[in-house]
Amino acid sequence: MSVLQVLHYPDERLRTIAKPVEKVDAEIQSIIDDMFETMYAEEGIGLAATQVDIHRRIIVIDVSENRDQRLVLINPELMNEVGAIGIEEGCLSVPEQRAFVPRFEQVKIKALDYHGQPFELEADDLLAICIQHEMDHLVGKLFIDYLSPLKRQRIRQKVEKIDRLRAKDK
Repeated sequence: MSVLQVLHYPDERLRTIAKPVEKVDAEIQSIIDDMFETMYAEEGIGLAATQVDIHRRIIVIDVSENRDQRLVLINPELMNEVGAIGIEEGCLSVPEQRAFVPRFEQVKIKALDYHGQPFELEADDLLAICIQHEMDHLVGKLFIDYLSPLKRQRIRQKVEKIDRLRAKDK
């Protein structure tokens, strides 16, 4: 397993629409393993393959305190949503920035698991929010797209400054 590089906004590759996974095989499972390692190394709770420049419909999530409840979503599809909720969200691709985003309180999805087996899942609260956030990545959408153009521009400037400072430190 290896830690992959997470793309940062405003990298245009984050806007790529992910393609469905045709077959879950050892290569896809290796990508998933690397994605979990990357997510844990970056201290995230979710990661879409698009964020690591792999444009396939793959999401990994672990919202547990002990970091021991891995959830894999391959080719996820939203089947139903209920209610409205919103919290301040952050994103590994938009480092050190947070903003309030409206989301559904509960979602029902269908997807394939790590072994390619179909399943359905009903989620609420943080897990529901995380699923929606990561599914946005699969269609080239970032949480900042829900914000005003002025707020997006401010965040872009902050992220570019953070990336410049990190590059200096290397």
